[in-house]
Amino acid sequence: MQEKGHISIHTENIFPIIKKFLYSDNEIFLRELVSNAVDATQKIKRLSSLGEVKGELGDLKVEVAVDKDAKTITIKDAGIGMTADEIKKYINQVAFSGATEFMEKFREAKDANEIIGKFGLGFYSAFMVANLVEIDTLSYKEDAAPAKWTCDGSTEFEITEGSRTSRGTTITLHIAEDAAEFLDNYKIEGILNKYCKFLPVPIQFGTRTVSEPDGEDEQGETKYKDVTVDNIINNTHPIWTKAPGDLEDEDYLSFYRELYPMSDDPLFWIHLNVDYPFNLTGVLYFPKVKNELELQRNKIRLFSRQVFITDEVKDIVPEFLMLLHGVIDSPDIPLNVSRSFLQADSNVKKINTYITKKVADKLAEIFRNDRKDFEAKWSDISLFVKYGMITEDKFYEKAKDFALLSSTDGNFYTIEEYKTKVNITQTDKNGNVVILYSNDKGKQDAYIQSALKKGYDVLIFDSPIDNHFISQLEQKLEKTQIKRVDADIISKLIEKEEQLELAISEEQSATVKQVFEKAISNGTMNVEVIASQEEEVPVTVTQDEFTRRMKEMAKTSGGGMFGFYGSMPDNYKVSVNGNSKLIQRILGTTETEQETLARQAFDLALLSQGMLSGEALTAFVNRSVKMMSDN
Repeated sequence: MQEKGHISIHTENIFPIIKKFLYSDNEIFLRELVSNAVDATQKIKRLSSLGEVKGELGDLKVEVAVDKDAKTITIKDAGIGMTADEIKKYINQVAFSGATEFMEKFREAKDANEIIGKFGLGFYSAFMVANLVEIDTLSYKEDAAPAKWTCDGSTEFEITEGSRTSRGTTITLHIAEDAAEFLDNYKIEGILNKYCKFLPVPIQFGTRTVSEPDGEDEQGETKYKDVTVDNIINNTHPIWTKAPGDLEDEDYLSFYRELYPMSDDPLFWIHLNVDYPFNLTGVLYFPKVKNELELQRNKIRLFSRQVFITDEVKDIVPEFLMLLHGVIDSPDIPLNVSRSFLQADSNVKKINTYITKKVADKLAEIFRNDRKDFEAKWSDISLFVKYGMITEDKFYEKAKDFALLSSTDGNFYTIEEYKTKVNITQTDKNGNVVILYSNDKGKQDAYIQSALKKGYDVLIFDSPIDNHFISQLEQKLEKTQIKRVDADIISKLIEKEEQLELAISEEQSATVKQVFEKAISNGTMNVEVIASQEEEVPVTVTQDEFTRRMKEMAKTSGGGMFGFYGSMPDNYKVSVNGNSKLIQRILGTTETEQETLARQAFDLALLSQGMLSGEALTAFVNRSVKMMSDN
């Protein structure tokens, strides 16, 4: 048997097009060829189960081998094999009228696997690294003759009698000079580990040495011997292919360690398993996130029928859940011919919605079943939850019932629980519930204590995302304002009907204002004399809540409206307590003494806000020493 011919393509440029357009990464050739071998193996198993193939199937592993001397890579399977006619049908007849039509067929295809199966494009990725490809195959069909196909990457091919004596296919790649890197065993094993780690058929790449018990020595200690075994690189039954009821916690933890060996154990996980209206399996883990590097390194991995596709799952997983780890496997996610890029369609949107709902339901379940455990984990998961509430309205509606607010006293409340708690005490004269918060409990302690003396409560909002979360809450909650505890004096933060009166006259108030303006001498500091409790601090430096929040948001949002506010100059309010004993002292002393006392009180206010540094701090220290010495 011998036949020569031309691959049915009406352009000489099809292979460069395949290389350039379909396959952005040349290592994909190995994934495609091994996947094809696995498909062929799965098909023979299926035919056997239907009674179409008689007798034992034998060893069904797929073998990958590198021969540096011969400069070849071989992929060998014991699958269904092909006849010469089938080779011509599936390999040769890439029947396009030209590159343009090919592209159109590619773009319009609904299923990547369909394209690959119909046109043999997965196989043709071999020519990305090889200048000669051989197929030696024997079909499972009775009386089939072995066939060998040879092609040098042009449109010319040759079919001759093959040499295989057993069912299956051997593909031999003669590696081109510019692809010699693929003759390195470590390189190939790395690719196999990346793409084929969880394929459903054993993949052998050479052998390895293991130690096995070999009796006992004279002291009764176990002896060991080295044994050579097949190097099977994959786990054929990963946990996402199993039913949740068949798995223990340790199974999930072991799999997580297999995926991310350098990470701490996850907080908990969600097993995905749905077969209508789309097929989707997987496991998503909530990690303990220690730094930004971990977020970038440990990503969700996308598989299609246990073949690794990509770790870029932006369109499939909602943005806020990109912080999760784990795997998703779905044959219903549309991919391009190389199986490398996602294309948005209705299935992707449905999967996105399903994952959002599944995560929300799982969090709600944990909250209901073990609130104390949920509270203990809140610091680790709050970022996921808050980000989701900000970016996904549907998630917000579910999460508002289990999202927690943490008080400075260490207690946790749901949003509704907290509104009920502060509804009476922290409602201002206009009927708005005012929620107070701190983003730095240590630095803002004086302001927190002032609020607590009034019988108010203070929350902790100290994560990078909290400014956005606060704004979201204000939009969602009726007649609710959220203010940082140091944004103004406490009587101004929550204004009540009753108002304190100044203990000094209007004329004295104007004098005090002038004294402080002169002592401060800073155009960004706006001085006002207010009536507060005598025991309150004499001077408070605050920044308007809205402006400060917008400026802080600008640091994390980069541009737009937030960018506008971020570029605005800082403006602070200096509130002088006209009822303080210090004011009486200032009014009763010399002009020089007035300025010294005013500056000292102002610096103390800056110090409490962490705003005193450099020369100003040195001057404050020196002034304090002098004042103590004079007294």
